[in-house]
Amino acid sequence: MKADVPPSGTPLVELKGISKRYGDLLANNGIDLSIEPGEIQALLGENGAGKSTLVKILYGVIEPSAGVIRWQGRPVTIGSPVEARALGLGMVFQHFSLFDELSVAENIAVALSSEWSLSKVREKLGEISRTYGLALDADRAVWTLSAGERQRIEIVRCLLQNPRLLILDEPTSVLTPQEAEHLFTTLDRLSAEGCSILYISHKLEEVRRLCRRATILRAGRVVATIDPRASSAREIAALMVGSAVGEIRTDAPHHPQGEMLRVSNLSMPPAGLHGQALRDISLVARAGEIVGIAGVAGNGQSELFAALSGERLPDRAESVVINGKPSGTLGIDPRRRLGAAFVPEERLGHAAAPSHSLSENTLISHAATEVSRSGFILMNAARRVARSIVQSFDVRTPEGDPQARKLSGGNLQKFVIGREIIRRPKLLIVDQPTWGVDAGAARLIRQALVDLAREGSAVVVVSQDLDELFEVADRMAVIHQGTLSPLKPIGEWTKEAVGLEMLGVAQAQGGVHAV
Repeated sequence: MKADVPPSGTPLVELKGISKRYGDLLANNGIDLSIEPGEIQALLGENGAGKSTLVKILYGVIEPSAGVIRWQGRPVTIGSPVEARALGLGMVFQHFSLFDELSVAENIAVALSSEWSLSKVREKLGEISRTYGLALDADRAVWTLSAGERQRIEIVRCLLQNPRLLILDEPTSVLTPQEAEHLFTTLDRLSAEGCSILYISHKLEEVRRLCRRATILRAGRVVATIDPRASSAREIAALMVGSAVGEIRTDAPHHPQGEMLRVSNLSMPPAGLHGQALRDISLVARAGEIVGIAGVAGNGQSELFAALSGERLPDRAESVVINGKPSGTLGIDPRRRLGAAFVPEERLGHAAAPSHSLSENTLISHAATEVSRSGFILMNAARRVARSIVQSFDVRTPEGDPQARKLSGGNLQKFVIGREIIRRPKLLIVDQPTWGVDAGAARLIRQALVDLAREGSAVVVVSQDLDELFEVADRMAVIHQGTLSPLKPIGEWTKEAVGLEMLGVAQAQGGVHAV
């Protein structure tokens, strides 16, 4: 795929003075940004910095309040994604837009114009797949594919439209290290052929490996344009959040004590048609340690969390033992009374009720303990708990006692994790603790998890972020297709070995074998 290029010295796309106002909020404030032909440029910033607004303007999803977009030196108005694609813009969103029941070829065809027949899609899919190493079986149903294969569909769908600019939003968030490196190779090749790439990511080491320029937003403004190779990840993070981002302190003595959680031969059928069965899972989490569970999304993490939290109940009480008591057949509140606490992956709608206030949201986990008496809710106590969480975990909120949906994603995540930690549980199980939060919030959350463990609690962290697990975990295992690898001390793992386990391949002495 050889992209057309603008006249020499002319940026492929140039944004001048782009602003977007929502009432009193300036989501974008006079942003200037240019992208050269064949350039891979990063767009960085913490949550709420204005990245999503800016790329939605560029892709025609929303209209700017002010400013000009020039495409190959010519002012243009991009009124819709259809118009954006006609110009030569393609975008791969963080959350895939695929139909599980349709085949790979059918998912690609539905996004293209009517001139694309299914046979033509299959033919071109084969060409693109071979050219860029994006292997796909045109006739496989999407629900049978891994997260990495699903992302390939999104990328191939864009490439079939011969884009001149490809926008990627958190493209490696669900990939193994090996899949991420394969993606980087593909992007390097596209760049060499003249396709420009705008790369949005919280993973700063990836940015340093891939990009030669990075534009950093903060509070809707451009605060810096840098060569990320010339700065450390910590220095880049400081530019993003406006202050130094310190290292996680893990130097307190680590002396694991008694078992707080024992899972023994846990097997459960899938919850739905395309769910993942759990197969003979066993693990132990001890007081004073953090146990990490790595894995690509969709390999049983949600099902395991549901079994550990009591949202789904296995047949045997002995399959889940909490603080010495067989708990497999107990519901959520009885497990909380044993000293357990739980933070699910989805913060808005699962961990928190969107239209309820923060004090009302404390009742989700605290009603089983300290904010109720004789069956009556003590709202004054709930408000005190909410205020304490806000203060202790630096939750930035509107005035008063706002609804949960009024908080940014990072601040709501700090609240729901703080709501559990402030109880000082003996066991905390948290699923994707820093998913989609900025560097500052991620550091606060990770430090709180480490501190809780060092104070004597057992913490189980389920995460797709390997950097996070290597930073906080004492022992780690990998879940793949509903089975769990043996737990090993974190020092015995490498990212490459974890990646192989995530792909269903284990390193064996003298070779590689399938698990």
